[in-house]
Amino acid sequence: MNDSDELVFLPLGGLGEIGMNAALYGFGPKKRKKWILVDCGMGFAGEEHLPGVDVMYPDLSFIERRKEDLLAILITHAHEDHIGALVESWPKLRVPVYATRFALSLIEVRKLSEPGAPKIPLKEVVPGQRFKLGPFEIDYVPVSHSIPESNALAIRTPHGLVVHTGDWKIDSSPHLGGNTSAAAFQALGDEGVLALVADSTNVVRDGESPPESAVAETLRKIIAASPHRVAVTTFASNVARIRAVAEAAQAARREVVVIGRAMDRVGQVARELGYLDGLPEFSPPQAYSYLPRDKVVALLTGSQGEPRAALARIAADQHPDITLAAGDRVIFSSRTIPGNENAVNGIVNALVRRGIDIVTDRHDLVHVSGHPRRGEMRQMYEWTRPRIAVPAHGEDLHLAEHADFARAQGVPEVVRARNGTLVRLAPGRAEIIEQVPASRLYRDGDIVVPANDRGISERRKLAFAGIVSVALAMDKAGELVGDPAVEQMGLPQLTRSGELLADLIDDTIDEVLRTLPRAKRRDPDAVEEAVGRALRSALRQAWGKKPACHVMVLDV
Repeated sequence: MNDSDELVFLPLGGLGEIGMNAALYGFGPKKRKKWILVDCGMGFAGEEHLPGVDVMYPDLSFIERRKEDLLAILITHAHEDHIGALVESWPKLRVPVYATRFALSLIEVRKLSEPGAPKIPLKEVVPGQRFKLGPFEIDYVPVSHSIPESNALAIRTPHGLVVHTGDWKIDSSPHLGGNTSAAAFQALGDEGVLALVADSTNVVRDGESPPESAVAETLRKIIAASPHRVAVTTFASNVARIRAVAEAAQAARREVVVIGRAMDRVGQVARELGYLDGLPEFSPPQAYSYLPRDKVVALLTGSQGEPRAALARIAADQHPDITLAAGDRVIFSSRTIPGNENAVNGIVNALVRRGIDIVTDRHDLVHVSGHPRRGEMRQMYEWTRPRIAVPAHGEDLHLAEHADFARAQGVPEVVRARNGTLVRLAPGRAEIIEQVPASRLYRDGDIVVPANDRGISERRKLAFAGIVSVALAMDKAGELVGDPAVEQMGLPQLTRSGELLADLIDDTIDEVLRTLPRAKRRDPDAVEEAVGRALRSALRQAWGKKPACHVMVLDV
C-alpha cells in the first residue's frame, strides 16, 4: 500500500431512488484506482412520466472510461433492480460477473437466453469462501430477503473492512432459506468495520418486519376459505412466496397453474435448485379451463400493473387462457412500487367492477417487506459497530432519516451520499471529495438513449400538448399553390367559445400568408418560421397550451 492510496465509494444508482442499484468501490492512487462494481440494476420509469419508456438504467460512463481498471461486477442477489441492467451494460465493461448459484441461474434463463445476448463470463460464488480481486478481498455473507441466496458483501481492503448490506432483513422464521446471522455480523464487528453501507428502504418504519412464515399461514387460511377460483399475484422472484402459495394450494387440494413467462422461468430455476422440493409440478395455462372453479390456484405475474403482464390482460378479459368471474378472488401478495399506483389501481378497479373479490395487505398479512425496519437496523449497527455509516438504497427522505438514525446509534461519522457522490472512506475522515456525472439511460423500444435525448423531451411535450403539422406548396413568386394540408393530433376539437380549433388554424395560416411580405414568402425558411410562430401564439391564446408545430414548405 502506498501513502497515496485511497478507498472510495461511488454510487451510480440506488441513492436518491429505490431501484437501479449500482455502486463502485475503488482503491489506489487518485488517478489509477482499481474498481469493483456492486450490482447492475434497472429501475422502473413510471414515476418519470416518460411516454414510451418503461425501464431505465444507470449511466455507467464513469467506469466505462476506466474499464481497464474495473476488476469485476459483484451481484448481491437476483432482483431486477440489482441485475436488470447487466445485459445492456456488460458489453461496455467486459469483466467477470460474480454471483451465487441461484442468481447466476436466473441471469442465464432470464437474460442471457434472449436472442443476441452477450456471452458474459459468470463466476459462481459460495458464501463463506473468500476470494481476491486486486486490492479487494470479498466475502459473501448470507442475509434474509425476499429472494433466495441474498447476500451482504464484506469487502476487505488495506484501509479496512467495508460491509455493503445489499437488501436484507431479520426474519425469525423465513419459510425458505436461512436468516441473517447475528454471529456472522458480530464477527465482522469484532474484526472492525470501517464503513457500513446499508439499506434505507424501511427506515421510516418502527419495529421489526413480520416474518415470511406469517404470510404463508395467512395465504393458507385465505385459499382454504375461498369458495371459487383464487389468483395470487406476486413478484416472480419471491420463491418463498411461490412455495407458500403452492403449499396452501396443496393443503386445499387445489392445483397450481403458473401464468406469465417470468413466473414460469423462476419456477423452473427454483425447482432445479431444490427450492420447491416436495411439491407437485405446476400446470401450464392451458390446464386452467379444465379445472373446477374450486380446484385451482392461479399464480401469475402483473402485481405492479404492467400492461402486458398476465393480470392486466385478465382484468381486461383479454387473456387467451385465463378468465375470472364474479365470486373469484385475487390476492395481491406484493407491495406497489412507487410510481405504479395508478396502473395497479386501474387493474383493481377493473376486477372489482366484475364482482371479483380483492385481497391486499390492507386487508390481511398477505405481504411482508424484504427490507429492515428500524428495530432490525438497530441490531445491525449493534452487531457491526462501524466507524462510518453511508445510507444507501433509498429516496432522499430515506437517506436523510437513515443518516439521523445512524447518528443516534453513536456512529462517529455519517456521510449523506447520492448518485454521483465520490466519497473517500479512508485514509482520514470520511468526506465527499467530488461530484461526478451520474445520470440515467432510458430504454426506448429496442434502443437505449441518454436522459437528455431530444426525442424524450419532445415526446413529453407531444403527450402534453399534441402537434400540428402543416404542409404548404409555394411557387417561385411566393404564391400558395393549392390548399394547405393540415393535420392535428392531441388537440381538442373546440375552443371555449365553441369555435372549431381547425378553423382557427386555417384562419391563422391564411392571415400569415396574406400579411407576410412577398420577399419573405419566397423564402421557405421564413414562411415556416412565421407560420409556426403564429400558430403557437394563436393556439396558446385560444387553448392555453402551445402544441408542437411542424411546418414544411414545398417549393414548386
